[in-house]
Amino acid sequence: MGAAYFYHLTRRPLNQTLHTLLGKARQAGWQVVVRGRTDLLLKSLDDHLWTVSVDGFLPHGRAGGDHDAAQPILLSTSMDRPNDAQCVISVEGAEVLAAEVVKLERVCILFDGHDTSSVQQAREQWKTLTSAGCAAQYWSEESGQWTKQAETG
Repeated sequence: MGAAYFYHLTRRPLNQTLHTLLGKARQAGWQVVVRGRTDLLLKSLDDHLWTVSVDGFLPHGRAGGDHDAAQPILLSTSMDRPNDAQCVISVEGAEVLAAEVVKLERVCILFDGHDTSSVQQAREQWKTLTSAGCAAQYWSEESGQWTKQAETG
């Protein structure tokens, strides 16, 4: 049974935190879907992932191509997981269902701590998922490093 990990971004930009989490997920051997709400943000993340150093390169693709099932990391606005991902990373408040959390190894929910609507949406997601019985962790980088601030389940 998986868990939802909430990451409250206050110091590092989304693309840097995402790159770190994607690297850890790939080290664990997981296929990943990065689920966003807009193509604009996913294009920006795609561009970033292509321009990081060779040592930090993470093979990935945008959803909608002929080889979605073969992508180790797939950037998508859809709820689908054509690459049979074991990990979903939600950005921009993209929807995550409790049924997904329990089926997957990990769900990561990244939210902007400087945007009150993002914080409120993350709170609502926390309440919805934990009320459904999902295990969850809340991580903050306020101290300058990631620390677990809360855990349920």
